[in-house]
Amino acid sequence: MADDQTRSSPRFILLFPVLALLFQAGCSDLQLNYYSKSCPKAEEIVKEEVMKLYEKHGNTAVSWVRNLFHDCMESCDASLLLETANGIVSEKTSQRSFGMRNFKYVNTIKQALETQCPMTVSCADIVALSAREGVVMLGGPHIAMKTGRRDARESHVAVINDFIPNHNDSMSLVLSRFQSIGIDAEGTVALLVGRVHCVNLVDRLYPNVDPTLNPNYSEYLKGRCQSPQPDPEAVIYARNDRETPMILDNMYYKNLLSHKGLLLVDQQLVSDPVTLPFVEKMASDNGYFHDQFSRALLLLSENNPLAGDQGEIRKDCRFVN
Repeated sequence: MADDQTRSSPRFILLFPVLALLFQAGCSDLQLNYYSKSCPKAEEIVKEEVMKLYEKHGNTAVSWVRNLFHDCMESCDASLLLETANGIVSEKTSQRSFGMRNFKYVNTIKQALETQCPMTVSCADIVALSAREGVVMLGGPHIAMKTGRRDARESHVAVINDFIPNHNDSMSLVLSRFQSIGIDAEGTVALLVGRVHCVNLVDRLYPNVDPTLNPNYSEYLKGRCQSPQPDPEAVIYARNDRETPMILDNMYYKNLLSHKGLLLVDQQLVSDPVTLPFVEKMASDNGYFHDQFSRALLLLSENNPLAGDQGEIRKDCRFVN
């Protein structure tokens, strides 16, 4: 997903048992209402701040969901938020983080929490809880998320390309990457919703239009992305869903069945026999989509977190203490 305000590989099969053990071990230290004694209003404060930011700055809700996706594909530890400083190279410098914005507002939420409960609520939990509230603001279901994550003291910039799928990856590779963190094909299909910067889709439009694209839709895309070499710094996005663009619903899947996938990986969801049945079911049943999205996002939010005495609680989400 991108914000409206900017508005099977043997390697992964071998990694799966190791990551599964990490996933299970980390999750055991998370719990519902973790801050009930140390900061009773923590989750309420996050909700209030997310709502205020949404009202003041337009749609920041999608940013919160995307933050969770990018942070938790490797480890839910707020490593994504670290700036380049003191020997740390920020994950934001990676091409996998292209187009992400609104990081500064995470610290707005953090400051509100620090006023109420100094050095208590982790930035990693802010990433998770703000994503939960963002989903609700986009018309999705409320997800009961566990908390108790702690913050990393290092960046994972050197390895995130191995975990976060690329828009040109094959569907089998995308599925294997999600499977390595415990998310099945059904959950993967539910998570692959959104819109993208023109940089990532012009190869389907120029010099020739991808014949798998719906002709009317390709004309819309060319209207949005008028150059085969778009400025990566410009705010030039195209939507998959023009009917209900800022609502988390199943329109994305209906569009895929009409050959209106933005990226190659989008259209592969329809052409791959493993994923097609889930696309068809989600297109016909919005409740089923919401159920699978909630399940997959919850699994993602509990992937390999730091907990217990690991890591730290950052005072400023941008820097280690």
